[in-house]
Amino acid sequence: MSKKSSIVRYSAEEIRRRIAHGEDKTRPNAPVAKSLGKNFWNSAKVVMPRNKAAVSLRVDADVLDWFKSQGPGHLSRMNAVLRSYVEASRGGKPR
Repeated sequence: MSKKSSIVRYSAEEIRRRIAHGEDKTRPNAPVAKSLGKNFWNSAKVVMPRNKAAVSLRVDADVLDWFKSQGPGHLSRMNAVLRSYVEASRGGKPR
């Protein structure tokens, strides 16, 4: 018995048509990013991802609630705060 693929591909035009007809399946509350500005790419730099390690971390409930209240990506933001602390402790020198 062959398995039917669950991957569906649409062209950009098909996606626009589906959205216009209310057939879009994306989350209605998905955040919309603000503009990066027309000069953003002039100074943008490629940053390679670092190796991540999975940990179990106990934090104060109010701290976790605050990060979660800022929207999706709270764990990435928490990592960014820790990264800033580490870099500041090293005198601003990235590893």
